[in-house]
Amino acid sequence: MWLNKYQVLAGFLVASATMVSADVIQLKDQASVSGKILTEKTDSVVIDVGYTVLIIPRTSIANINKTGTTSQPLVPTTSVSPSAPSTSSQFYNTDTHAIPNQEVSSLVKQLGEAVVQVRNPGGLGSGFFLNAEGYLITNFHVIEGETELTVEVYRQNNGQLDRETFKKVRIIAINKFHDLALLKVDDPDAPKFKYVTLGSSDSLNVGNQVFAIGSPLGLERTVTSGIVSTKTRQMEGELYLQTSTQINPGNSGGPLFNLAGEVVGVTNMKITFGEGLGFAIPVELVKTFLDHRDAFAYSTDNPNNPYRYLQPPTRTFKKSLDK
Repeated sequence: MWLNKYQVLAGFLVASATMVSADVIQLKDQASVSGKILTEKTDSVVIDVGYTVLIIPRTSIANINKTGTTSQPLVPTTSVSPSAPSTSSQFYNTDTHAIPNQEVSSLVKQLGEAVVQVRNPGGLGSGFFLNAEGYLITNFHVIEGETELTVEVYRQNNGQLDRETFKKVRIIAINKFHDLALLKVDDPDAPKFKYVTLGSSDSLNVGNQVFAIGSPLGLERTVTSGIVSTKTRQMEGELYLQTSTQINPGNSGGPLFNLAGEVVGVTNMKITFGEGLGFAIPVELVKTFLDHRDAFAYSTDNPNNPYRYLQPPTRTFKKSLDK
């Protein structure tokens, strides 16, 4: 409904666009909207026009002219910096400024500290920080059935890597069907963490170069690279990114990066009887999971938890039914 609302008001906004030092959004239907831009999201722009706030979809915007700047096309783009993204969902980070591709060796130095190893009593996997507060993503199957988790972080110190282990790790949310889990390092002495920027798997093209950082077979901070083989490989009712990047046990839950340094997928499986046949969960599914994380909140005793684990019937219960 808000789309129709801003279109109806467009004529009035053009007529009243005489406010001093106003931002101007030029629409594709030749109308324009003047006011103060409050925030820019990947799919919309929020602008205060004085008596109300409008949400304008990017698909309806031709360009934008901010106060003191020149008009620029509003094409959603993304950035490389894991420590200073230009836009944020207040939980995970994206960037709307286009940055040229970089060499993998350079990106690994920038991004390596944001990639972690997730351990449980039965095995290990990988993960990556979403923000400085210690929230991180991994695969659900990495933590399935476990609550005693540890996270190992590798920090650069005078050209060397220092390993730091955090044992107070809490499960925040899980999505079993998309194989995603959100964790948080709750150690009171934990510092601020380096984190990644989430990109867009929709903007990928087949043949684009990508690379992964993870702990295959426990070999921490292993870097492998390849290309996007296909964007829509259907397996068990879900669509995955298929990549020639080598993926092995221990890579699960780690990030798949593009050459701008953005996460475009979460690595989670491979075909065991072949080589160069790895798969990753598209980052769009990760964003949806994070945006609705309250609906997937993990709790062992909350009946409203989306996944309620019931006790199997016992022999005693079965006998009572037979009577």
